[in-house]
Amino acid sequence: MAELETMQSELEAPEVLNGDAGENDEKEYEEPSESGKKKRRKKKKNKTAAPAGTNEAEGDGDTGGGVGDVTKQLEQQALLEDKEKEDDGVDDGEDVENSAGKKKKKKKKKKGVKGQTDPPSIPICELYPSGDFPKGEECEYPPSKDGRSAAWRTTHEEKRVLDKANEEMWNDFRQAAEAHRQVRNYVNTWIKPGMTMIDICERLEGCSRRLIKENGLKAGLAFPTGCSINHVAAHYTPNAGDPTVLQYDDVCKIDFGTHINGRIIDCAFTVTFNPKYDRLLEAVRDATNTGIKCAGIDVRLCDVGETIQEVMESYEVEIDGKTYQVKPIRNLNGHSIGQYRIHAGKTVPIVKGGEATRMEEGEVYAIETFGSTGRGAVHDDMECSHYMKNFNVGHVPIRLPRAKHLLNVINENFGTLAFCRRWLDRQGESKYLMALKNLCDLGIIDPYPPLCDTKGSYTAQYEHTILLRPTCKEVVSRGDDY
Repeated sequence: MAELETMQSELEAPEVLNGDAGENDEKEYEEPSESGKKKRRKKKKNKTAAPAGTNEAEGDGDTGGGVGDVTKQLEQQALLEDKEKEDDGVDDGEDVENSAGKKKKKKKKKKGVKGQTDPPSIPICELYPSGDFPKGEECEYPPSKDGRSAAWRTTHEEKRVLDKANEEMWNDFRQAAEAHRQVRNYVNTWIKPGMTMIDICERLEGCSRRLIKENGLKAGLAFPTGCSINHVAAHYTPNAGDPTVLQYDDVCKIDFGTHINGRIIDCAFTVTFNPKYDRLLEAVRDATNTGIKCAGIDVRLCDVGETIQEVMESYEVEIDGKTYQVKPIRNLNGHSIGQYRIHAGKTVPIVKGGEATRMEEGEVYAIETFGSTGRGAVHDDMECSHYMKNFNVGHVPIRLPRAKHLLNVINENFGTLAFCRRWLDRQGESKYLMALKNLCDLGIIDPYPPLCDTKGSYTAQYEHTILLRPTCKEVVSRGDDY
């Protein structure tokens, strides 16, 4: 307020433009900056050349200093206004004239996070140029058996340091997870009955490759897109020429993965169009979320399985006038995840009676559950499409030249990540089935045929990837959808 009152008192003083104050006036105009001298002198001449009766003030030269002060304040006010206009987003290179008559070139405004296109096409690394990718859902670990809380981990200095030390790895998971989220949101906008399974998979994988910015083994797809239908629970993706079409009454499990530097996101959901399956999907989604809630450091794997089974079997679903208890598929499990290794050795059962092995700090798990209206057990069936190199295989002599060539292609493009026959076709390979069989017979490549329950039954799946960080549990693949 004090500043405002001083300015008003000075403005009330007579304004002197001609006469004895002219010299003082000119000095005051020349003081602010050297670069503006010529313009100000020109302006002064224009003012003195104006008709004598226009804004001519009375008084002596003693008032010149007051006018100079007012001029300074007006110029400062104009500069402040210019800065405010810059903050409001004036375009780069636009000339803007301020109240003092000066032209000033506006600075380029800093750009924030880009927006994604529709359909998605901008890689996630370009959407977040700072390298800080969105975190998943961070949860406190469950209390121990004796009731002790795990809240201390979030503030413990040593745990925070350990967590920070692995920040680069957590960030790789987050980048892959953000790509997964955006791809599945996009898929849900166009997937519909009448589409062939090949079209669905190729369109999904194309989007996924763009968003993850596929780059050899450094970034790409972690395994083939599973699109298992109805009684087929897992490991089905169409081979070339497969005519299967998605129907209105189908229950389709979309299971796909992304990775950055071998840090794999394994995440799945179920798509239905007929609302009669809603209760089945609800049961499996609830069971998966229960498993996630129960999981944590030092938790026994068998305890997670028992909790999942209890929740899933509490649901019943009525389909076409017949009531079914939702059964967990007892021989399908969640699993630990390693770098470039989708199944890293530990299994997370979805029924009671599993291993008493404990989860450990720093591990990564895929918590997935499968519910079925059938027997609740699966077996190998149908033509195989999924394959993966044995992670622990040593040197095995290969006699067939075609098999040697095919193994080189697999090592170069997939390493120890899973692949499918469509992806070999995409690499330009042909007539490779005999060579592929030879690699399987030698134990270098493992086949993963579709896993099926009884025909006529329906199966559903939900899955998330969780990070057991030193400070908290992060459901890194969590999204607004599930």
